[in-house]
Amino acid sequence: MELFKKTNIDFLGKKGIFIGASLVLTAVGLVSWVGKGGLKYGIDFTGGANIVARFSSKPPVDKIRSAISAKIPGELSVQEVSGENEVIIGTPIKNDVALQQETKVISETLMTTFGESSGKLDLNNANGQTLADRLRDPLQQASVPMNDQQLRDMAKAILEFKNTPPRSGLLSNLDQLSGVPGVTPQVIAVMKQQCYLAPFSIRSAEVVGPKIGAELRTKAILAVLYALVGMLIYLAFRFEFIYGLAAVIAVFHDVIITLGLFSLFDKEFSLNVVAALLTLVGYSMNDTIVVFDRIRESLKLSRQELSTQIVNDSINQTLSRTILTSGLTFVSALSLLLFGGAVLNGFAFALVAGILVGTYSSIFVASPILVFWHDYIQRRKKVAPAAAAK
Repeated sequence: MELFKKTNIDFLGKKGIFIGASLVLTAVGLVSWVGKGGLKYGIDFTGGANIVARFSSKPPVDKIRSAISAKIPGELSVQEVSGENEVIIGTPIKNDVALQQETKVISETLMTTFGESSGKLDLNNANGQTLADRLRDPLQQASVPMNDQQLRDMAKAILEFKNTPPRSGLLSNLDQLSGVPGVTPQVIAVMKQQCYLAPFSIRSAEVVGPKIGAELRTKAILAVLYALVGMLIYLAFRFEFIYGLAAVIAVFHDVIITLGLFSLFDKEFSLNVVAALLTLVGYSMNDTIVVFDRIRESLKLSRQELSTQIVNDSINQTLSRTILTSGLTFVSALSLLLFGGAVLNGFAFALVAGILVGTYSSIFVASPILVFWHDYIQRRKKVAPAAAAK
């Protein structure tokens, strides 16, 4: 499908405007970056608490975030675990004492939001000692013969049963306990009077220290750099080294400007954004390769040296494809940015900014580098004989 036929736009004639815009965006982004002391890193990189909560159905992420934000001030992240009915709640705390306090607040908040106010014990979030204490007197009143050791053993067996797959921390019905050692029909009858099952369970809570956050930052940087080096090697093998270098410079340009925009708009930099940057690297590189491939074909057909005209013609010939792919991808990313919610905001923002910058860098950054290098080599070839003659 072609949107445009036989266009003859002088793209390289306008390269100065876009290169100037790139330099301005890069400078402004770096100034903002330095002025703010770096990017606004998320909990994944700065350290904090990660509390994992499992739900009986798809977690209402926005409702969870709203409820917890009202109780815990400051930065908060609520990320849904793909393929699981779980969320990871991140808060900026630094030690185990604060972790216990925060976990208690989050548990109570979730209980108020999703639990019952009947006064019964929530079995899905109870520990063994609390369960044993709650059942001791009611079991005696129901004439169920059980000493303290048997009661503790039964409570332990109940929790082990609850925490093993496929339940993984959540019971949906107290009758599921009928096969647990020590749990008789009389015990289940008492438990139905004393306990209920909340639709969520706090599965784990741990502190991610600043050292681990620094390691994640290093690994994120290395992931992007390894991707660039790998693509440079591939393009040098598939085309020529200068093609690979031009493409890598263009993609590096895209990443720097995107990070600068994150600093300018005070967006949080998280692991989701790293995933978006790697996606951007692959997308922008693919767009550049399409243009380069057409340039190579044009050189073979025309049997001429690389020139501004051949590059312009090649870009015009791939214009329809560029607009179709970049346009549709941009619309999808923009929809995620506008309607995807807080969890996907950073990811979508990186894609929207990266698609815009990556599309024009393939045309106005990578392609002019090829022409500049070719002209430089030609001048060297002309100067060499002249110097030899002298």
